[in-house]
Amino acid sequence: MSPVTAPVASSPLVVAPVAPGAPGAVATWASAAKTGAGASYEAYVDGRYQDGGPTGAVSKVWFSLADGVLTETMYGLIHEAQIKSLRFGVVTPGGLSVEGTDTTSRTEYLHTDRDGRPLSPAYRVVTTDKGGAYQIDKRVFTDPDRNALVLRVSITAKSGPVTPYLLLEPHMANTGGGDRGEAAPEALRASEGDVHLTLAPSQPFEAASAGFLGASDGLTDLTANRRLTRAYASTGDAAGSVVLTGALPTIAQGQTLTRDYVIGFGQSAAEADAAAAASFATGLDEVVARFNGEGARVGWEDWVGSLTELPRLAAQSTDDGKLAYASALMLKVQEDRTYAGALIASLSNPWGETVDATNPSTGYKAVWPRDFYQVAMALMALGDRETPLAAFRYLPQVQVTAQTPGNTGATGWFLQKTHVDGQIEWVGVQLDQTAMPIMLGWRLWKAGELSDAELAGFYSRMIKPAADFLVQGGTAGILWNDRRITPPWSQQERWEEQEGYSPSTTAAVIAGLTTAADIARASGDAPSAARYQAAADDYASKVEARMFTTAGEYGDGRYFLRLSRNENPNDKGLLGENNGQPAEPEDRIIDGGFLELVRYGVRAADAPSILDTLPEYDDQARADRFRVRYDLNGAPGYRRYGNDGYGERTDTGGDYGVGGVMAPAQRGRVWPFFTGERGHYEVAAASANGPMSTEARDRIRRTYVHGMESFANEGLLLPEQVWDGVGANAHGYRDGEGTDSATPLAWTHAEYLKLLRSLADGQVWDRYAPVAERYGR
Repeated sequence: MSPVTAPVASSPLVVAPVAPGAPGAVATWASAAKTGAGASYEAYVDGRYQDGGPTGAVSKVWFSLADGVLTETMYGLIHEAQIKSLRFGVVTPGGLSVEGTDTTSRTEYLHTDRDGRPLSPAYRVVTTDKGGAYQIDKRVFTDPDRNALVLRVSITAKSGPVTPYLLLEPHMANTGGGDRGEAAPEALRASEGDVHLTLAPSQPFEAASAGFLGASDGLTDLTANRRLTRAYASTGDAAGSVVLTGALPTIAQGQTLTRDYVIGFGQSAAEADAAAAASFATGLDEVVARFNGEGARVGWEDWVGSLTELPRLAAQSTDDGKLAYASALMLKVQEDRTYAGALIASLSNPWGETVDATNPSTGYKAVWPRDFYQVAMALMALGDRETPLAAFRYLPQVQVTAQTPGNTGATGWFLQKTHVDGQIEWVGVQLDQTAMPIMLGWRLWKAGELSDAELAGFYSRMIKPAADFLVQGGTAGILWNDRRITPPWSQQERWEEQEGYSPSTTAAVIAGLTTAADIARASGDAPSAARYQAAADDYASKVEARMFTTAGEYGDGRYFLRLSRNENPNDKGLLGENNGQPAEPEDRIIDGGFLELVRYGVRAADAPSILDTLPEYDDQARADRFRVRYDLNGAPGYRRYGNDGYGERTDTGGDYGVGGVMAPAQRGRVWPFFTGERGHYEVAAASANGPMSTEARDRIRRTYVHGMESFANEGLLLPEQVWDGVGANAHGYRDGEGTDSATPLAWTHAEYLKLLRSLADGQVWDRYAPVAERYGR
């Protein structure tokens, strides 16, 4: 809270037409530790998103919540942020208090069933001043029939009079600069190019101002003067980092002020105005009822109700299914509404508060085929019969072909990271990301969701080129990448950092080729089927020879490496430097990738190489740099690998990669989905020789299911990383609490749901029968 200063003379508000101080301070993104994320449910029309279906016009607005305030809000494509934050600054008898900084908060779902399980991603967020001066209650949801976001706000003065100010920081066109703003009591507006927003209040503001961040904005004025002393009608012709401010009436102690706000988006100011006005005209009670799908309305309740397996999965939980329902919502929320089936990694920008927003940034709001596969498989596990098929049909957009812009090299592999419209962002070759689309297609085919005829079309168009690449490799020729790839050697493994032979990558490649062989036979291509299976046989026969050391530094020296850079796992070759961490001999670096060999069926759960590696993976006596397992909240948790530097600094507690600098003190923390991966191994072991016992199922539920549930925050969102208790803790995290890396992480929610499905089925959901029957006996 800003301290009380000498009283300011009650001089009149100075009103001016144009704000000075352009372009303002450099803007950043918001915290990635989201406690809520939402969008409307939109029904497909013939497998696509288009107006006129059961849910009417398609709304293309997403929002997020962190620290009790509205954070990144997207309109258009799912990565196109238009707002950084909307919060309130409140002048109290003790000084200026700002939401997020000077408040505590709680987040809860507005619409739940009688057991408290969420039925839609509409939220109630309550912030309370740390000094006890006020409380703010916000209801947040989108309008499912138009491009608009709704906030219904009540502010209560607790211990004296308070004067609130709405503070909107737009980031139009996915940048923190280049914006223009206008402010009037009737509306606040921002724009960049052909993207516009209008914030319309249910009652006019007492005063309104548009200013430049850190120079002429309302928060800077309030911090200095404890009231708005100057109001600017616009930012004029200059563009920059803009803040829009709306003053509300003073609230007497014990009184509550209620206001509604609708933020409309559009390709013109008139279109944004019309969107906001139409939401008000519909009535906001009706808007939220449509959002939820109450009664005869089609909305989120209908989608949740269509998930035939969700009740069965929820029965395996230890929290009465609350996280299972929230996880289902999070996976569907994080799908684009223009490109059906385009599933992103997270609706967040990692460590956003220290990331420069001058240039556009997708953060994790992008397509990685690996994360994509996890989500599609989890949606299948829920009984969703539409989204996984739409996802599979989307995949050709991110596969490299002769027509891929700028490509002069090999084809068939899948791009590392793209925007949902297919725009290329990263171009490293990761062989698991080329195998997993094949695996997904096979599962859909075997489930009867993909017809023989459609499968044959996809075989020639997408699956055969991918499988051919997994056999023969090739030389990449796109942007910076001109490397020769010789499978199963991969230019990058699943952590996108190292080249070589990886157990997790190889497991996916073997599963991809085995399922490709099955598809090839069904498509009448027996020669290719034989070729694919022969390659899989060769790769499977050399798994231990290439990646299992018998002369390692730990234990008896026998265990799987995270990665071997060549075909000799005993040569103690150095891995590359990454994330500020020094190169280390490969036998010092262990990860959980070997468990994927069991998950997909490449090795049995009791294979000697697997059993030899488990004690080293679970060893908690190792020095922190190389230690992987940390028990948190009474459950086993795991880092990505020893020597991981993708996380907060141990010396200062500062964020990862601030200013693009890779610091030696950076440390990757515990990732909750590894608890699920370890649990999946236990499912495989418990079901290896017959039906899983009740005792084994209960043990896995108590240890691994409950463990994952313990990592969820109050909004039932699961993070990428949680605090492991090592080093300086500048953020004050409790052990096991999500850090600012990325929440919600779709992969974590997917792993949780797949673990529930595996327990419900009594066998691993991601197990591929043809693989297990051939290699995993």
